[in-house]
Amino acid sequence: MLERIGEFIAENWIIVLFVIVFATLVANFVLRRLLRLLLRRAEQTRNLWDDALVGSVKEPAAWAVWLFGLNFAAHFTAEVNGLEWTGNLAQFNKTATVVLIAWVLLRLIARIQANLTSSAYLKKPMDITTSKAIHKLLNASVVITSLLVILQSYGVSVSGVLAFGGIGGLAIGFAAQDLLANFFGALMIYLDKPFAVGDWIRSPDREIEGVVEDIGWRQTLIRTFDKRPLYVPNSLFAKIAVENPSRMSHRRIYETIGLRYEDAGKVAEIVAAVRQMLQTHPAIDARQTLIANLNSFGPSSVDFFIYAFTKTTDWVEYHRIKQDVLLQIEGLVEAAGAAIAYPTRTVHLEPGLPGAAAAAVLGQGQGGTAADNGDAVALLLRDKTLDEAYALTAAKTALDEADLRAEYGAMDAGMQRMQLGNRIREAADSERD
Repeated sequence: MLERIGEFIAENWIIVLFVIVFATLVANFVLRRLLRLLLRRAEQTRNLWDDALVGSVKEPAAWAVWLFGLNFAAHFTAEVNGLEWTGNLAQFNKTATVVLIAWVLLRLIARIQANLTSSAYLKKPMDITTSKAIHKLLNASVVITSLLVILQSYGVSVSGVLAFGGIGGLAIGFAAQDLLANFFGALMIYLDKPFAVGDWIRSPDREIEGVVEDIGWRQTLIRTFDKRPLYVPNSLFAKIAVENPSRMSHRRIYETIGLRYEDAGKVAEIVAAVRQMLQTHPAIDARQTLIANLNSFGPSSVDFFIYAFTKTTDWVEYHRIKQDVLLQIEGLVEAAGAAIAYPTRTVHLEPGLPGAAAAAVLGQGQGGTAADNGDAVALLLRDKTLDEAYALTAAKTALDEADLRAEYGAMDAGMQRMQLGNRIREAADSERD
């Protein structure tokens, strides 16, 4: 009976080979469905290990089924046809087995790293920067160990490779100092943790500012606020100061508000109301330094300042709170019958103002000397009606406005002042005629 089965297989070995391949296909399909079902069940639990283990073996197990099935088919074909190449196939199987095991370990490390940083599995997830560093170290260990095992399976002396690596590593270290500096810079970042992925950092020493997206072994990727990628060598962080605003505990509001001089008597009342508002504001931390006081007497305003800290550190929320505080201050100023000052200049013309004093009021540089302008003003003011004197005052006010525009950078302010000065001199010349 067995002889007849053997003869049938020998005569119809192609059919048997097809059956073996088909059985491998069916086994692969069943295994995939089973692992998919197990993974779905595992993901419903809060245990971070079961779904990581099942998920890591899902793809490699399918390839292992194919490896086993094709090996069986190859052995069967070689035995039926009397071929002698199964020795090479055995060496291939060893290499493939090491690769599959390494693949499982790499997938397992990646899934565990993802689960450790997920709030779905842990109430307090692991820091993503630390988890990435451990992930990279374990990956490097698996890859190096796998390569050494494969080399040993091919008859290469591992001890010789390690000895050569020690001597060669010394030479490579001298030739790649920058690469090693970046590596140890990354190690310093992982150990000291001056910043982590997702932090907003900036350096006062260099033009570096943005959000950290990735910390590699050679460089750190920072996304600037205009969305450009900035790649910074890790060794640079050992030489510069790095500020991490993401770890601030509060955000500061520091503003100066100016009131009109005619409202100077209301400053104490307004400042007290502002201080009370800040102390009771729900978004201001009253436990921190909180100041609202008169600060200085400015050129055109009585200035007081506010100094307070918000509870939030969020940039957008901070500006919303700051806007609310400033609008409330403006409302308190109006409620006190005062007004926020803006740059102004007041001119007082006394009766009988002498020509020289009028020239001093008008100022020099209007196309003539102070004496010329003084004589012109004295001549114009003499024996003039009230309307004419008012017109002269309006001209002086126009000159003041021109001066003010010049202070704020108006390009044509100098030309306007010169034209007004020419008008005054022409009027004086006509009076002399």
